Amino acid sequence: MMATISHPPTTEAEDRLSSLSPRLSLAPTGSAPALLDGAWWPRSRDLGAELPSLTAVLDPLWGRITRVTVNPAQWPVIPRKVPVAGHVVNVGWFRDEQDPHELLLLSYHVGRWNLLVVPPETAPDSAAWLMAAASDPRGMSTASRLMGEAARLRTLRVADRAVEAVWDSEGGHGARDSAAPPRVPAMIGTAPQRPRGR
Repeated sequence: MMATISHPPTTEAEDRLSSLSPRLSLAPTGSAPALLDGAWWPRSRDLGAELPSLTAVLDPLWGRITRVTVNPAQWPVIPRKVPVAGHVVNVGWFRDEQDPHELLLLSYHVGRWNLLVVPPETAPDSAAWLMAAASDPRGMSTASRLMGEAARLRTLRVADRAVEAVWDSEGGHGARDSAAPPRVPAMIGTAPQRPRGR
């Protein structure tokens, strides 16, 4: 499944539909185990409101989700139980034992999955990068490490824009040869690779 990035809806019906469908990216089925099984970009920090649409998509794929754990650093209110389509999901939390940017989902007798939780306020370009990185079956980064890398890349983009603005203000574009292609700021970033396995 690829990352789904919602664009601003154009009608009231599209607005309702986009608020119901979760923004989710999952690693390909049958891929080698990685530290993360994908990413989820909720629209708010209201776990009780966000969880039903997530489980509606995941239950048919992974089996009925029965339990979820989170880190309270990202969720202001953590309900103990969340009613979802036809059943209840038990919610627990771990402050020190669980990555603050991760959601752990358990399906009774089927398995467990770890999703990176992209903060709701994240810009769409950063969210798309995070969702793609978290669902890469070769990725061996933790949720927090991916969030740190996304922050580093944002800082580089801002710095590149500042350099470009100074260059423009000093006549950079006016002095440029009209036949030359536009200057594209370079951005190089690599995530450290580790041996595979959970």
